[in-house]
Amino acid sequence: MRLIFAGTPEFARVALAHLHAGGHEVVLVLSQPDRPAGRGMKLQASAVKQFALDHGLPVAQPRSLRLDGKYPEDAQAAQVAIANARADAMVVAAYGLILPQWVLDAPALGCFNIHASLLPRWRGAAPIHRAIEAGDQETGVTLMQMDAGLDTGDMLAIEKCPIRDTDTTASLHDVLAEMGGRMMVEALEAARGGALKPVPQPQEGITYAHKIEKHEAAIDWSQPARRITQRVRAFNPFPAASAVLNGETLKIWSASVAPGVPPANVELGSILAVTPEGIAVAAMNSIVNITELQRPGGKRLSAADFQRGFELQPGMAFEKRVA
Repeated sequence: MRLIFAGTPEFARVALAHLHAGGHEVVLVLSQPDRPAGRGMKLQASAVKQFALDHGLPVAQPRSLRLDGKYPEDAQAAQVAIANARADAMVVAAYGLILPQWVLDAPALGCFNIHASLLPRWRGAAPIHRAIEAGDQETGVTLMQMDAGLDTGDMLAIEKCPIRDTDTTASLHDVLAEMGGRMMVEALEAARGGALKPVPQPQEGITYAHKIEKHEAAIDWSQPARRITQRVRAFNPFPAASAVLNGETLKIWSASVAPGVPPANVELGSILAVTPEGIAVAAMNSIVNITELQRPGGKRLSAADFQRGFELQPGMAFEKRVA
């Protein structure tokens, strides 16, 4: 099948790799423009663009696809490229640009999207993060026929997987990326035979996975430990949960709920105990056990290794979150 692929980060690269390995003819790859990254802030190609270059696939990087938008010349060039591709379908995964109606109508079979949630739950930009943050017990991948709405199209396939207590956004991302790539290869085979049967999304249970903002990283010790640890897992690897101790902003990479409750007269955020197994901190009617953390400019360390270079004592307290 002749395909246009639109995607940008690693999640999308995995899908593109599956399609390429599956023997589909990828006639055009769309990806976001190169962005500055790393300590030197040099322009870097996206994961999808790099895969395309490595495999000799044609790449376009329009800043917008809106013909009446801020970059009409980019959109016009993309329109020509898409028309010339004569694609049977477009596959979209974490692209990052809104597709206007002219794009949705261009391929013969339309545009198919790989979305990392069980739609209609967690429509939007950060479905993996928000599912973990909310304490969901399961998630999965939904393939849908794209329309002009935000993740509102008819569902083509859906597959579930559990969310374990140890899952982070990083670990779950890898599972769902592989799942989505495999599912899309299977769906395209079904489409080839006319066997895809779109199903409208339920109108109940709709939630939105809003984009993750850096300010969300600060830990609020007035929340219960369960909520805090869910956010630690959700924000790993980005933006990484954080807390301020002795004037230093520490990244908290791993934490669990410890048994028991803090003494009634202890201030929230206070360190209750320091052991090789972790740093026990008072939260709302519960205790958080920090097991992996990082100082500014340092390496990620286990609690035991961290204590060798940072003198911690019961009674010290993390600063309260500033709204």
